[in-house]
Amino acid sequence: MKDCKNTEAVKKRLKRIEGQIRGLINMIETDKSCDDILIQIGSVKSALHKAGQVILEDHLHTCVLDGIRKGKAEQTMKKLSTAIEQFSRIV
Repeated sequence: MKDCKNTEAVKKRLKRIEGQIRGLINMIETDKSCDDILIQIGSVKSALHKAGQVILEDHLHTCVLDGIRKGKAEQTMKKLSTAIEQFSRIV
């Protein structure tokens, strides 16, 4: 994520998600209810999705814009398409 303005914010989000994952492991180890565990998994998925959105937005404002300005629009758009495809696979 070179030259991205939200690098620190994304790192902070991912560290929070890391804590949520540790919490999930603890919930399983302490025999919490399946319902509670599934709710927490949903929260982690949402948090990961939001982190991905922030990264994708930064990608648009840095890498994509830079590629277009350098006259590499076709190549840049192919890379963007691939990035969007990868991100959309997160379910």
